[in-house]
Amino acid sequence: MDHYEFLKRIYFFKNLDEDELRSIAEFCREETYAAGQVLFSEGAVADRFYIVINGKVEVWKNYYDEKPDLLGVHGPGHFFGEMALVDDLPRSATAVAKEKAHTLFLFREDFHKLVREHANIALSVMMSMSFLVRSSNETFVEDLRKRNKQLEEAYSELERAQAERLRNDRLSTLGKFSSMVLHDIRNPLSIIKAQLQLMLMHLDEPERMRKAIQALGTETSKLERLAGEFLDYSRGEIRLDYTVAEPSLLVRQALEGALPRLEREGVRAELDIRCSGPAMLDAERISRVLYNLIDNARKAVKDGDAKLIRVRCRDADEWIVCTVEDTGAGMDADTRARIFEPFFSASGAGGTGLGLLIVKNVVQAHGGFLEVESEPGKRSEERRVGKECRSRW
Repeated sequence: MDHYEFLKRIYFFKNLDEDELRSIAEFCREETYAAGQVLFSEGAVADRFYIVINGKVEVWKNYYDEKPDLLGVHGPGHFFGEMALVDDLPRSATAVAKEKAHTLFLFREDFHKLVREHANIALSVMMSMSFLVRSSNETFVEDLRKRNKQLEEAYSELERAQAERLRNDRLSTLGKFSSMVLHDIRNPLSIIKAQLQLMLMHLDEPERMRKAIQALGTETSKLERLAGEFLDYSRGEIRLDYTVAEPSLLVRQALEGALPRLEREGVRAELDIRCSGPAMLDAERISRVLYNLIDNARKAVKDGDAKLIRVRCRDADEWIVCTVEDTGAGMDADTRARIFEPFFSASGAGGTGLGLLIVKNVVQAHGGFLEVESEPGKRSEERRVGKECRSRW
């Protein structure tokens, strides 16, 4: 092809006269590259200056990495590759033919000779370099915008997925919660209904009326405890109502409240109180803690020779230590790791599955801590000891 006629049409050579254009044309050579072919690689020694005749050439940063950055695309009449020749450094990017590309090129020595001898050619090269920097910036910014948009879309999709998962989790929790509520409320309500019917049938029998009223009180207290557990769980936090109370009295009352059921199931209870004096605490919630621990021990005790629960309370410096111990079969490591999960119950004896979680939360809200010691088949004082819960506040 006529290199001179082609060079006359290049924008960056618009200020060159005929002699300057012919000087460039004299040194030009041609080379064609197939689509995808690398013209030069990042880090290579710079030995050529290119001008695109037709086709397109892409310039990439970190081309061989997993996520390269596109710096620019050069079409007919564009220069590229001159920067490394000017600063005499290795190639700073990789040039790849986007499609079949036909180029003119000048060798390094010829390029330097033309720039040194013709000021207008040097100025044209500077104009090309300025254009390259501007177009690279625009391409980089556009690519950055595109990636930001993709990130925004991905983040929005993640938010939608997370919201859907939270919704499903809430529905699942609500389902479990509702099932627990209905199951645990049904029994006390059935007993209350039956006792009321018996009272109507025996209004003239004081002793029957007294026993029925006691049964109503017991079942009403159970409903109150259930309601308290559900409220504490649904709030997600424990708001304490501090009062001055006797811990020893609370322990006695909790065991006395559990005795009727323990006696019906043939479970013996031992009480050892070695603490005295008042303390600042939420009496209602600590009573619930003690009752839950005792009731948990009752569920853990299986049929056998020694169905026993021990409840101890003692002073330990500035602490009050309460221990509830049962002669159950114990827990394995997997069960012990899950006992504070909401709705988890290993006893198979009913309950909300919130008891120990609420025990832990209440004790911690008082500034105390809860310890659980249990091993399958563990023995203590010649008795099978399953679970030992120490609550300190």
